[in-house]
This record gives sequence, structure tokens and C-alpha cells, in this order.
Amino acid sequence: MSVAGPRPGIPLFLPYLGIGREVMAEPRDQIPATAGHGHLRASHADREQVIGVLKAAFVQGMLAKDEFSLRMGQAFTSRTCAELAALTADLPPGLTAARPPQPAREPGEPRIPHSGVVLAVATVVYAAVWPVVFLLPKTSEGEPQGGLALVVLTSFCYLFLLLAAGTPILADWLNKRW
Repeated sequence: MSVAGPRPGIPLFLPYLGIGREVMAEPRDQIPATAGHGHLRASHADREQVIGVLKAAFVQGMLAKDEFSLRMGQAFTSRTCAELAALTADLPPGLTAARPPQPAREPGEPRIPHSGVVLAVATVVYAAVWPVVFLLPKTSEGEPQGGLALVVLTSFCYLFLLLAAGTPILADWLNKRW
């Protein structure tokens, strides 16, 4: 084992080590001293990130098939962050897993809002209706003029949006769970 000073490696963002921290992949004998987190247990997300980097290196021809298979096996059996970091220490910095391309929109095609955004806006509007109802002018009987109609109308619209936008969210959640 030669101790030739730290080599720059691939910055690995390991979210379960702490918010916003980056750990540099260093040679195996220097990881605990330089990273300070080498003894921590690796999470599934950490393994997935390293596997993505290994896949990108294989696709770009930086790893042979046998080396790729060996490192993939080691990634699956690694228990600590230091073991994971050692798998990518000799790869060039900035190598990340490729993301699938996003489908291009046609010019003039309308943007479809995400269900979560629709629900958030609808909830804010529905919550804003209640103070408006109490600020409406009162009738001689002390009831807000048109207040009941406003509450019923917004409640109906909110429930409709909740069903329309909530159903895809629930379906996605169920598909991920099962």
C-alpha cells in the first residue's frame, strides 16, 4: 500500500450523512482520515448513487465488463460509506449517472400543471374563502350576504379538484408501494 497523498476523486453527495455535505472519494487507506464518515453505515440511496456512477463509467468505456461486474457486486455488499467511496476513487471527477431524456414539448402545446401544485393552490384558495365570508356585509339577521352560497360553491369545487388531482397522486403512490 503506497501513501502518495490524496488524489481527487468523485464528489459523492451522501444525503444521509448530513444535509449538504459532500464526501470526496479517496483511496481506501485515506478515507476515514479525510472523509471523517468512513465508519458510517451506507444507505440504499448511497449504494444507488455509486451504482449509477459505475454504470456511467461502464457506458463511457472506462470500466471493462469484468471490472464493472466486480465493482457492482462490491457495491451491493458494501456496508460502510468508505467501502462505497473506494469503488469510485479511481474514476474521474464529475462522472454522474445519466438521466433519461425528457420528452420535448411541441411548440404551442399547453403545459399541464402537476397534481400537487393544483392541490396546493386549491387549498390556499379554499382557505382564503373563509375569512372573506366573515368579512361580507351582514343581513339584518346577522348572516353574511351570500356567505352560505360562497362556502357551498367553493366546497364543491374543492372536493371536485381534490378527487381530480388527488386520484393520480394516490395511484402513483400505490404503484410505488406495490
